[in-house]
Amino acid sequence: MSARGFTLLEVLVALAVVALALVALVRASGLSADALSREREVTLATWVAANVVADSRIEGRFPEPGRSEGSMRMGTRDWYWRLEVQATDDPAVRRLEVAVYDDPARTRPAASLTGFAGAP
Repeated sequence: MSARGFTLLEVLVALAVVALALVALVRASGLSADALSREREVTLATWVAANVVADSRIEGRFPEPGRSEGSMRMGTRDWYWRLEVQATDDPAVRRLEVAVYDDPARTRPAASLTGFAGAP
């Protein structure tokens, strides 16, 4: 009667395969968490930009061409925005371009949005 079972080599190969699979799963989980965090940041920055456009529209006066900057708290952090108002071919319409940054130096925009405002 011969003994049946796995050899030491077969067990080591199986453990190596399982270890590689676990490493791949941990890496995929980390990448997924990073993507989710980035998506959250972009969503918050886009909401800030939409708020800046909405505030410009409901201000009660027709926005004059030029640039303005400010900050707004959204979520758990401060966001920094830059609004550029440009004239269009129609004198009763202004183009509103908002860039939102996650740092006060305003080096790289996290999101941007373009809107339009009409004369009241």
